[in-house]
Amino acid sequence: MATPPSNPADVAQALSDYGYLPDEGLATAVFLALSLKRPLLLEGEAGVGKTEVAKVLSRWTGGKLIRLQCYEGIDASQAVYDWDYSRQLLHLRAAEATGEAQSLATGALENQLYNERFLLKRALLLAIDHRSEVPPVLLVDEVDRADDEFEAYLLEVLSEYQITIPELGVYSTARPPVVILTSNRTRDVHDALKRRCLYHWVEHPSFEREVRIVRMRAPQVVEPLARQVAAAVEAMRTKNLYKPPGVAETIDWATALGVLGVTELDEATVEATLGAVLKYREDQDRVRQHGGIAEIVKQAFERGLLHD
Repeated sequence: MATPPSNPADVAQALSDYGYLPDEGLATAVFLALSLKRPLLLEGEAGVGKTEVAKVLSRWTGGKLIRLQCYEGIDASQAVYDWDYSRQLLHLRAAEATGEAQSLATGALENQLYNERFLLKRALLLAIDHRSEVPPVLLVDEVDRADDEFEAYLLEVLSEYQITIPELGVYSTARPPVVILTSNRTRDVHDALKRRCLYHWVEHPSFEREVRIVRMRAPQVVEPLARQVAAAVEAMRTKNLYKPPGVAETIDWATALGVLGVTELDEATVEATLGAVLKYREDQDRVRQHGGIAEIVKQAFERGLLHD
Protein backbone atom coordinates (compact mmCIF):
# COMPACT_ATOMS: atom_id res chain seq x y z
CA MET A 1 0.00 0.00 0.00
CA ALA A 2 1.93 3.01 -1.29
CA THR A 3 -0.45 5.60 0.18
CA PRO A 4 -3.16 5.21 2.82
CA PRO A 5 -6.72 5.11 1.48
CA SER A 6 -8.55 8.43 1.65
CA ASN A 7 -12.08 7.01 1.73
CA PRO A 8 -14.01 3.69 1.73
CA ALA A 9 -14.21 3.75 -2.07
CA ASP A 10 -10.41 3.52 -2.22
CA VAL A 11 -10.55 0.48 0.06
CA ALA A 12 -13.27 -1.16 -2.03
CA GLN A 13 -11.23 -0.64 -5.20
CA ALA A 14 -8.01 -1.91 -3.63
CA LEU A 15 -9.63 -5.04 -2.20
CA SER A 16 -11.27 -5.70 -5.57
CA ASP A 17 -7.91 -5.33 -7.29
CA TYR A 18 -6.56 -8.04 -5.01
CA GLY A 19 -9.43 -10.45 -5.53
CA TYR A 20 -12.02 -9.56 -2.87
CA LEU A 21 -15.32 -7.85 -3.68
CA PRO A 22 -16.54 -6.09 -0.51
CA ASP A 23 -19.88 -4.44 0.04
CA GLU A 24 -20.03 -0.82 1.15
CA GLY A 25 -20.33 -1.68 4.84
CA LEU A 26 -17.24 -3.87 4.90
CA ALA A 27 -15.19 -1.39 2.86
CA THR A 28 -16.15 1.33 5.34
CA ALA A 29 -15.24 -0.83 8.34
CA VAL A 30 -11.83 -1.68 6.87
CA PHE A 31 -11.20 1.99 6.03
CA LEU A 32 -11.97 3.04 9.60
CA ALA A 33 -9.84 0.24 11.06
CA LEU A 34 -6.85 1.37 8.97
CA SER A 35 -7.43 5.06 9.63
CA LEU A 36 -8.04 4.78 13.37
CA LYS A 37 -5.54 1.92 13.86
CA ARG A 38 -8.20 -0.09 15.65
CA PRO A 39 -8.73 -3.87 15.56
CA LEU A 40 -11.64 -4.98 13.39
CA LEU A 41 -13.91 -7.79 14.61
CA LEU A 42 -15.70 -9.57 11.78
CA GLU A 43 -18.59 -11.84 12.76
CA GLY A 44 -20.77 -13.96 10.52
CA GLU A 45 -21.53 -17.49 9.47
CA ALA A 46 -18.69 -19.75 8.43
CA GLY A 47 -17.72 -19.36 4.80
CA VAL A 48 -18.79 -15.77 4.18
CA GLY A 49 -15.22 -14.55 3.62
CA LYS A 50 -14.10 -13.18 6.98
CA THR A 51 -10.66 -14.80 6.99
CA GLU A 52 -10.10 -13.83 3.38
CA VAL A 53 -10.30 -10.14 4.34
CA ALA A 54 -7.07 -10.44 6.34
CA LYS A 55 -5.32 -12.37 3.56
CA VAL A 56 -6.24 -9.74 0.99
CA LEU A 57 -5.22 -6.91 3.31
CA SER A 58 -1.82 -8.56 3.66
CA ARG A 59 -1.37 -8.70 -0.10
CA TRP A 60 -2.54 -5.11 -0.51
CA THR A 61 -0.51 -3.49 2.28
CA GLY A 62 2.56 -5.66 1.78
CA GLY A 63 2.54 -6.55 5.47
CA LYS A 64 3.29 -10.11 6.51
CA LEU A 65 0.22 -12.17 7.37
CA ILE A 66 0.52 -13.57 10.91
CA ARG A 67 -2.30 -15.98 11.71
CA LEU A 68 -3.35 -17.07 15.18
CA GLN A 69 -5.88 -19.90 14.97
CA CYS A 70 -7.83 -19.97 18.21
CA TYR A 71 -9.14 -23.13 19.85
CA GLU A 72 -10.42 -24.23 23.22
CA GLY A 73 -7.59 -24.23 25.76
CA ILE A 74 -5.19 -21.99 23.85
CA ASP A 75 -2.79 -20.18 26.19
CA ALA A 76 0.22 -17.88 26.15
CA SER A 77 2.71 -20.60 25.22
CA GLN A 78 0.82 -21.23 21.97
CA ALA A 79 -0.16 -17.63 21.24
CA VAL A 80 2.54 -15.37 22.66
CA TYR A 81 5.87 -17.05 23.37
CA ASP A 82 7.58 -20.10 24.75
CA TRP A 83 11.12 -21.14 25.55
CA ASP A 84 13.08 -23.60 23.43
CA TYR A 85 13.73 -26.03 26.27
CA SER A 86 15.66 -28.54 24.16
CA ARG A 87 18.14 -25.87 23.03
CA GLN A 88 18.41 -24.53 26.56
CA LEU A 89 19.24 -28.04 27.78
CA LEU A 90 21.87 -28.50 25.08
CA HIS A 91 23.42 -25.16 26.03
CA LEU A 92 23.47 -26.15 29.71
CA ARG A 93 25.13 -29.49 28.95
CA ALA A 94 27.71 -27.77 26.74
CA ALA A 95 28.47 -25.31 29.55
CA GLU A 96 28.90 -28.20 31.98
CA ALA A 97 31.11 -30.13 29.58
CA THR A 98 33.44 -27.17 29.04
CA GLY A 99 33.51 -26.27 32.71
CA GLU A 100 31.92 -22.89 32.02
CA ALA A 101 28.97 -23.73 34.27
CA GLN A 102 31.25 -24.14 37.28
CA SER A 103 32.81 -20.72 36.77
CA LEU A 104 29.51 -18.88 36.47
CA ALA A 105 27.18 -17.84 39.24
CA THR A 106 23.69 -19.29 39.10
CA GLY A 107 22.19 -15.96 38.05
CA ALA A 108 24.65 -15.54 35.20
CA LEU A 109 23.92 -19.04 33.93
CA GLU A 110 20.20 -18.40 34.06
CA ASN A 111 20.71 -15.17 32.12
CA GLN A 112 22.38 -17.19 29.40
CA LEU A 113 19.50 -19.66 29.29
CA TYR A 114 16.77 -17.03 29.28
CA ASN A 115 18.21 -15.13 26.37
CA GLU A 116 16.31 -14.02 23.27
CA ARG A 117 18.09 -16.61 21.14
CA PHE A 118 16.18 -19.30 23.05
CA LEU A 119 12.87 -17.45 22.73
CA LEU A 120 10.18 -18.98 20.50
CA LYS A 121 8.05 -16.08 19.31
CA ARG A 122 4.44 -17.00 18.63
CA ALA A 123 1.87 -15.03 16.65
CA LEU A 124 1.09 -12.21 19.11
CA LEU A 125 4.72 -11.50 19.92
CA LEU A 126 5.70 -11.68 16.25
CA ALA A 127 3.01 -9.10 15.46
CA ILE A 128 4.19 -6.75 18.21
CA ASP A 129 7.93 -7.23 17.74
CA HIS A 130 7.88 -7.14 13.94
CA ARG A 131 10.72 -4.61 13.39
CA SER A 132 9.63 -3.90 9.82
CA GLU A 133 8.63 -0.70 8.07
CA VAL A 134 5.32 -2.16 6.95
CA PRO A 135 3.18 -3.39 9.86
CA PRO A 136 2.05 -7.00 9.59
CA VAL A 137 -1.56 -8.10 9.39
CA LEU A 138 -2.48 -10.09 12.50
CA LEU A 139 -5.37 -12.47 11.93
CA VAL A 140 -6.91 -13.77 15.15
CA ASP A 141 -9.12 -16.43 13.61
CA GLU A 142 -12.23 -17.84 15.33
CA VAL A 143 -11.68 -15.95 18.57
CA ASP A 144 -15.02 -17.31 19.79
CA ARG A 145 -13.38 -20.74 20.20
CA ALA A 146 -10.95 -19.46 22.86
CA ASP A 147 -11.87 -19.31 26.54
CA ASP A 148 -12.52 -16.29 28.74
CA GLU A 149 -9.01 -16.14 30.19
CA PHE A 150 -7.35 -15.97 26.80
CA GLU A 151 -9.85 -13.40 25.59
CA ALA A 152 -9.00 -11.21 28.59
CA TYR A 153 -5.28 -11.51 27.83
CA LEU A 154 -5.90 -10.70 24.18
CA LEU A 155 -7.78 -7.56 25.21
CA GLU A 156 -4.79 -6.48 27.29
CA VAL A 157 -2.40 -6.97 24.39
CA LEU A 158 -4.61 -5.12 21.90
CA SER A 159 -5.16 -2.24 24.30
CA GLU A 160 -1.46 -1.38 24.70
CA TYR A 161 0.20 -3.28 21.87
CA GLN A 162 2.85 -4.47 24.26
CA ILE A 163 3.84 -7.78 25.81
CA THR A 164 5.86 -8.33 28.98
CA ILE A 165 8.22 -11.28 29.23
CA PRO A 166 9.45 -11.47 32.85
CA GLU A 167 12.95 -12.66 31.94
CA LEU A 168 13.50 -10.13 29.13
CA GLY A 169 11.30 -7.10 29.70
CA VAL A 170 8.63 -5.30 27.68
CA TYR A 171 8.16 -5.67 23.93
CA SER A 172 6.21 -2.86 22.26
CA THR A 173 5.85 -1.20 18.89
CA ALA A 174 5.35 2.26 17.44
CA ARG A 175 3.81 0.66 14.33
CA PRO A 176 1.01 -1.58 15.56
CA PRO A 177 -0.16 -4.39 13.31
CA VAL A 178 -3.37 -4.29 11.33
CA VAL A 179 -5.57 -6.59 13.43
CA ILE A 180 -8.49 -8.61 12.09
CA LEU A 181 -10.43 -10.84 14.48
CA THR A 182 -13.03 -13.28 13.20
CA SER A 183 -15.86 -15.04 14.98
CA ASN A 184 -18.41 -17.60 13.80
CA ARG A 185 -20.42 -16.71 16.91
CA THR A 186 -20.34 -20.16 18.46
CA ARG A 187 -20.42 -18.07 21.64
CA ASP A 188 -20.64 -14.34 22.28
CA VAL A 189 -17.37 -12.44 22.39
CA HIS A 190 -17.19 -10.39 25.59
CA ASP A 191 -18.29 -6.77 25.51
CA ALA A 192 -14.89 -5.50 26.67
CA LEU A 193 -13.15 -6.97 23.62
CA LYS A 194 -15.91 -5.72 21.32
CA ARG A 195 -15.52 -2.20 22.73
CA ARG A 196 -11.81 -2.28 21.87
CA CYS A 197 -12.63 -3.22 18.28
CA LEU A 198 -14.58 -1.84 15.39
CA TYR A 199 -17.29 -4.31 14.42
CA HIS A 200 -18.89 -5.57 11.22
CA TRP A 201 -21.30 -8.40 10.59
CA VAL A 202 -20.44 -10.14 7.32
CA GLU A 203 -23.50 -11.33 5.41
CA HIS A 204 -23.68 -13.80 2.58
CA PRO A 205 -23.23 -11.72 -0.57
CA SER A 206 -26.15 -10.60 -2.68
CA PHE A 207 -26.89 -12.66 -5.77
CA GLU A 208 -25.26 -10.23 -8.20
CA ARG A 209 -22.17 -9.81 -6.01
CA GLU A 210 -21.80 -13.58 -5.66
CA VAL A 211 -21.94 -13.90 -9.44
CA ARG A 212 -19.16 -11.32 -9.71
CA ILE A 213 -17.13 -13.18 -7.08
CA VAL A 214 -17.46 -16.46 -8.99
CA ARG A 215 -16.47 -14.75 -12.21
CA MET A 216 -13.44 -13.21 -10.52
CA ARG A 217 -12.26 -16.32 -8.68
CA ALA A 218 -13.19 -18.88 -11.33
CA PRO A 219 -12.74 -17.02 -14.63
CA GLN A 220 -12.94 -20.23 -16.64
CA VAL A 221 -16.64 -20.55 -15.71
CA VAL A 222 -18.93 -19.07 -18.34
CA GLU A 223 -21.32 -16.30 -17.30
CA PRO A 224 -24.58 -18.29 -17.57
CA LEU A 225 -23.19 -21.11 -15.43
CA ALA A 226 -21.84 -18.64 -12.84
CA ARG A 227 -25.33 -17.14 -12.52
CA GLN A 228 -26.96 -20.56 -12.24
CA VAL A 229 -24.48 -21.71 -9.59
CA ALA A 230 -24.97 -18.54 -7.53
CA ALA A 231 -28.73 -18.93 -7.83
CA ALA A 232 -28.62 -22.63 -6.86
CA VAL A 233 -26.50 -21.88 -3.78
CA GLU A 234 -28.86 -19.06 -2.85
CA ALA A 235 -31.74 -21.55 -3.01
CA MET A 236 -29.83 -24.10 -0.89
CA ARG A 237 -29.32 -21.51 1.84
CA THR A 238 -33.09 -21.34 2.33
CA LYS A 239 -33.32 -25.08 3.13
CA ASN A 240 -32.55 -24.81 6.84
CA LEU A 241 -29.30 -26.73 6.41
CA TYR A 242 -26.93 -27.68 9.21
CA LYS A 243 -24.07 -25.96 7.35
CA PRO A 244 -25.33 -23.61 4.62
CA PRO A 245 -22.79 -23.26 1.82
CA GLY A 246 -20.57 -20.20 2.01
CA VAL A 247 -18.85 -18.25 -0.71
CA ALA A 248 -15.90 -20.65 -0.63
CA GLU A 249 -18.24 -23.55 -1.45
CA THR A 250 -19.85 -21.55 -4.28
CA ILE A 251 -16.41 -20.97 -5.79
CA ASP A 252 -15.41 -24.62 -5.29
CA TRP A 253 -18.58 -25.85 -6.96
CA ALA A 254 -18.29 -23.49 -9.89
CA THR A 255 -14.63 -24.45 -10.35
CA ALA A 256 -15.47 -28.16 -10.24
CA LEU A 257 -18.21 -27.70 -12.83
CA GLY A 258 -15.81 -25.77 -15.04
CA VAL A 259 -13.24 -28.58 -14.82
CA LEU A 260 -15.96 -31.04 -15.88
CA GLY A 261 -16.77 -28.89 -18.90
CA VAL A 262 -20.31 -28.13 -17.70
CA THR A 263 -21.92 -25.07 -19.27
CA GLU A 264 -25.32 -25.25 -17.57
CA LEU A 265 -26.85 -27.03 -14.60
CA ASP A 266 -29.08 -30.07 -14.83
CA GLU A 267 -30.34 -32.53 -12.23
CA ALA A 268 -27.78 -35.23 -13.00
CA THR A 269 -24.87 -32.78 -12.77
CA VAL A 270 -26.09 -31.32 -9.48
CA GLU A 271 -26.54 -34.81 -8.03
CA ALA A 272 -23.05 -35.89 -9.12
CA THR A 273 -21.29 -32.79 -7.81
CA LEU A 274 -23.30 -32.08 -4.67
CA GLY A 275 -20.31 -32.95 -2.49
CA ALA A 276 -18.45 -29.91 -3.81
CA VAL A 277 -20.97 -27.54 -2.24
CA LEU A 278 -22.58 -29.44 0.67
CA LYS A 279 -20.15 -31.11 3.07
CA TYR A 280 -22.61 -32.88 5.36
CA ARG A 281 -24.59 -35.97 4.40
CA GLU A 282 -27.65 -34.71 6.28
CA ASP A 283 -27.63 -31.50 4.24
CA GLN A 284 -27.34 -33.45 0.99
CA ASP A 285 -30.26 -35.66 2.01
CA ARG A 286 -32.35 -32.60 2.91
CA VAL A 287 -31.71 -31.06 -0.50
CA ARG A 288 -32.63 -34.31 -2.25
CA GLN A 289 -35.94 -34.70 -0.39
CA HIS A 290 -39.23 -34.17 -2.20
CA GLY A 291 -37.70 -33.39 -5.58
CA GLY A 292 -35.43 -30.79 -4.07
CA ILE A 293 -32.74 -31.02 -6.73
CA ALA A 294 -35.24 -30.49 -9.55
CA GLU A 295 -36.64 -27.50 -7.70
CA ILE A 296 -33.15 -26.03 -7.18
CA VAL A 297 -32.29 -26.45 -10.88
CA LYS A 298 -35.57 -24.76 -11.83
CA GLN A 299 -34.90 -21.86 -9.48
CA ALA A 300 -31.31 -21.62 -10.72
CA PHE A 301 -32.50 -21.13 -14.30
CA GLU A 302 -35.23 -18.68 -13.34
CA ARG A 303 -33.04 -16.65 -11.01
CA GLY A 304 -30.08 -16.81 -13.35
CA LEU A 305 -32.11 -15.25 -16.14
CA LEU A 306 -33.99 -12.76 -13.98
CA HIS A 307 -31.32 -10.06 -14.04
CA ASP A 308 -29.82 -10.71 -17.46
